[in-house]
Amino acid sequence: MLKQEIEKMVEQSYHKLYQVASPAVRYYLLTEVKLKGREDRVVQQTFKELETYPPRARLLHTLREDGTWPIPHQRKLAEDAGPGPPVGWTMVTMLRNLQELSEYFTPIGEGRVMTAIEKLLSWQTPEGYIPGPTADGFPMPQYNGSALRNVCVFGLAKDPRVKRLVDWLLRMQRPDGGWVIPYVEDVRYLPEYRNMKMPDFLELVREMDWKDYDPKEYPETPSCIWTTMMVVRGMYQTDMRLSREVRRGADFFLDRFFKRNYHPAFYQSETNWTRLKYPTYFGSGICALDLLQGLNYGPDDPRLDKPVRWLMSQRSKDGFWSQSARPDPYRDHWITAIALLVLSWYGSML
Repeated sequence: MLKQEIEKMVEQSYHKLYQVASPAVRYYLLTEVKLKGREDRVVQQTFKELETYPPRARLLHTLREDGTWPIPHQRKLAEDAGPGPPVGWTMVTMLRNLQELSEYFTPIGEGRVMTAIEKLLSWQTPEGYIPGPTADGFPMPQYNGSALRNVCVFGLAKDPRVKRLVDWLLRMQRPDGGWVIPYVEDVRYLPEYRNMKMPDFLELVREMDWKDYDPKEYPETPSCIWTTMMVVRGMYQTDMRLSREVRRGADFFLDRFFKRNYHPAFYQSETNWTRLKYPTYFGSGICALDLLQGLNYGPDDPRLDKPVRWLMSQRSKDGFWSQSARPDPYRDHWITAIALLVLSWYGSML
């Protein structure tokens, strides 16, 4: 019964969305949901439309010779007052725009995309991580997961710099399978530091230069749900995709579906699970389901039943999934396309 319900829902919404969607979303529907290959005539025609798609052309045009995009004036002033990239808004803008270009199926050889990727990797430390974008100097696994995802999706998964980044992320994996911001979301909770003001604590860590940090020494503090999800999202693009380590990370957030995040720094409220968000790398249930379908989780795992039924319940009468009551075709079309991918995958395995 559920299989037929899902198949009917997917078919109806697919055709409605395909009629009104942008070339990027239509290409996604054809290749990801319907699994049509590049030899398909309609796929080829849609890709030609996509090559001249205005948002794609605009991002390529504004990508500068140094591999960065312009940022707002006030953001630039704040960035210039500090140490400069990768600390600041330039790095965040690069990650977001590269994500968007990948969704337009832009090849790495087009425009200055390769230059942007090289710029990201040029900031890599000897330890393997990319610092920033915050000024406190702490490694941020969530942003490194995002950087890993962008570098790999553009075809550099075999680059030795990617291996160093993956190795660092694996060293940061905690006993429960997840990830946190080192020091800030584990050491900070120890009794001797709990009552310190955050600036004082950060200064203490910098002075001590804790290079011997080992996340396994802090098993009593749970990992961050959304940081874990962003790291897994990066790992998904590498040879580690089906590894035990990535599976442990996915199990960590699947076990906590609909639950409150322990850490206040990053989407603590449980309501984030049931918000339909785009881009999907913002913490949400649809992001989790998107990852899980790609990691070969399926109906044989009873933990997925409630999340999938929740996703089905979020479909509007018009056949779309929407971020809010205010119409936003760009975001809503992408959210709907991802929902259709998740449901078509799940239904095919029933």
